[in-house]
Amino acid sequence: MSATALAPNSPMSSAEIPQVDLQRLEEVNKRKELLCEYLKIKGFDSLLIQDPANFAWLTCGGDNTRKGNSPPVAAALITQEARVILCSNVDSGQIFDRDLMGLGFLLKERPWTEDLTILRQDVCRGRKTAADTWFPGTENVSSDLTPFRVQYGERERERFKALGKDVVHAVEATARNFEVGSTESEVAGHLAHRLIKHNIQPVQLQVMADAQGWRYRRWSYGEDRIERQCIISAIGRRHGLHVGVTRSVCLGAPSAELQQVHRLASVVQATGLFFTQDGWKMEETWKRVSRIYEKFGVPDEWRCAEQADVIGYHVSETSLRPNSQHTFREGTAVYWHPSVRSSLVGDTILVGSGNSEVITPCQNWPVISVQVKGQTIERPSILIREVALGRID
Repeated sequence: MSATALAPNSPMSSAEIPQVDLQRLEEVNKRKELLCEYLKIKGFDSLLIQDPANFAWLTCGGDNTRKGNSPPVAAALITQEARVILCSNVDSGQIFDRDLMGLGFLLKERPWTEDLTILRQDVCRGRKTAADTWFPGTENVSSDLTPFRVQYGERERERFKALGKDVVHAVEATARNFEVGSTESEVAGHLAHRLIKHNIQPVQLQVMADAQGWRYRRWSYGEDRIERQCIISAIGRRHGLHVGVTRSVCLGAPSAELQQVHRLASVVQATGLFFTQDGWKMEETWKRVSRIYEKFGVPDEWRCAEQADVIGYHVSETSLRPNSQHTFREGTAVYWHPSVRSSLVGDTILVGSGNSEVITPCQNWPVISVQVKGQTIERPSILIREVALGRID
C-alpha cells in the first residue's frame, strides 16, 4: 500500500488514527459471504465489482470515485479466499485510510502511469469471472446483484433517515430563502451548496420556475427567472445511498388552478405511499393510483412522466411502471414523485410491515391533509412567500 504523505512537522498522532468499526466489519464479512455463495452456485471463480453502487453496498458506504460523479478509480475483486482492491498509487492511500480501514481488504496497485484496465485483465485471466459491468473476458451479471443491494440492514436504515432529514433541510431552506427574480441556475447553486455542506453529493437537481414543469416534466434548471412560483427538487447521495424530495413555493397568493393541481398530485402521491406495502406488487398499487387520476378527470396525466422508483445505492434500482411485477419488501426505499401539469411532488419512504415510514418529512413547512381509506396522511403544501418581504429566514 502506498504510504500517506505527512509533513515532517505534523506527524500523525494516535488520536488521528481511525478506529476500526467492528459492526461495519461484521456486515462487510456477511456481504462477502453472500457473494461467495452466489459465485459457488453460479460456478464462477471470482466477481469483479466496478459499479459505484455495488462497491458502496459491499463496503457499507465506501466510495470508489473521486466525487463529482467521476468514473470509478478502483475496483474490488471477490474470490472465495480474498477481497482485493484494484487501483493506482494515487488513490490507494485515500481509499484505505478514509474508506476501508480495517475491513479486511487486500490491495493490488499500479503506478498511475499504467492503464488500470491491464491490472483488471491480469487478475481475471485464468479465472471464470463475473462482473457487474461490461468488461472483456467476463460475464455481465449486474441484474443478479440488484436483490443484494436493496435489502437494507439497520445501519443503512438509519443512514437513510439521516440523509432524508438533511436533504429536506437543504430543499426547504433554499425554497424559503432564494431572492425573487433569481434564475433557476442560481437557486440550483444555493441548493447544491447546502447539500455539499452536509457531505451530500447532488445527483439530480430540479429548479422549475413559473410552471416550467408543465412543458418539461424532467426539467433540471436553466436561465429562466423565478417571478411567481417555483418547484425545487433534489436527489442527494451520501454513504452510497440516495434520497429524493420535492417542495413547491409560491411568491404571493397561489392561483386556484395551482392549488387544485398541487392537491391532486398530493392525493396521487398519498395513495401511492399508503399502498406501497410489504408483499404488494407494484401492479396492485398502481390500480389504486390510476383510479385517482381517473376520478379527478385526468386519466392520461400519468403518461407524461415516471411516477416512482425503488431508490437506494442506485438513483433508480427499479423504475415502477403500471404493469410492473416488482414486489415491495419491508425495508425497501421508494421515491414517489408523481406530477400533474405544473405541479410536482416527491418524498421517499421506507416500506414497513404495516405503515410505511416517510423519511423526508416536512421540517418547517405548511402541510395539507389527505384522506386515504379513512386514514389522514399529511403531505407538503405550497409554501406561500409574501413578495414584499423578499427573503424569508
